[in-house]
Amino acid sequence: MTETLTPTQLEPPISQHTIGPFFPATFFQAGDNDLTRVSADAAPTTRGEVILLRGRVTREGGTPCVNAILEAWQPDAAGHFRHPDDPAHAEADPDFLGWGRAWTDAEGRYEFRTVMPGGYVDSNLRRAPHINLTVMGAGLMRRVQTTVFFPDFPEANATDPVLTVLPPDLRPRLVMPPAEREDGLRVFRFDIRLRGAEDEETPFFED
Repeated sequence: MTETLTPTQLEPPISQHTIGPFFPATFFQAGDNDLTRVSADAAPTTRGEVILLRGRVTREGGTPCVNAILEAWQPDAAGHFRHPDDPAHAEADPDFLGWGRAWTDAEGRYEFRTVMPGGYVDSNLRRAPHINLTVMGAGLMRRVQTTVFFPDFPEANATDPVLTVLPPDLRPRLVMPPAEREDGLRVFRFDIRLRGAEDEETPFFED
C-alpha cells in the first residue's frame, strides 16, 4: 500500500523546526574524539604535544545542550593537512587523522584528544595555531562553526586573518585560557554558548 502524503507533510521546514534526525548513541564509535589516531586500533602519532580540549556547550541561561555533536579539524603539529588542497600535504603526519567527532553528555560536556597544531601560511597570510569546531544539535537550523586559539601564541593571534575579522572586544572569547595539567597532559578549556547575551555568546563564522 502506498502512503499518501498530506499537504502538511509536503511543506518545507520552517524556522521552528530543528536539525534532524537526532543521532543515537550507536552513531558514535570508540575513539571518534581522538584525533591522534587514524583509527581506533592504530598507534597514536609520535609527533607533537598531545593535549586535551574540553568544554561545555550551553544555550541561553546556561542550560546544557545534551547530545550535541561537535566536529573538530586541524593541521598536524607541523601545520600540515592530510588533504590534497594543502600544497604540502605529502609532508603531513601519516599517523595523525586531523579530524574527530565528539558529543555532549547530560551536562553539555565534550572532550577531544589531539595534538598542539602548528601554524601555516594560507593565501600568503600566516595562520596562528588553532582548532576549527562545528556544532550540530537540537534547536539549530544549521550547523554553527567557530575557531579556537591558544594563549601560547599572542603575537600570531594578533595578526591571524580569521581572529582579526572580529571586533577587538570579541577576540578574547576565542582565545582559550592557560591550560591546566592532568596526568601529564595540558588540558585546554573552551566553553561554547550557542545563544545568550551579547557579552557571553560565542562568536561564530559563516560557511
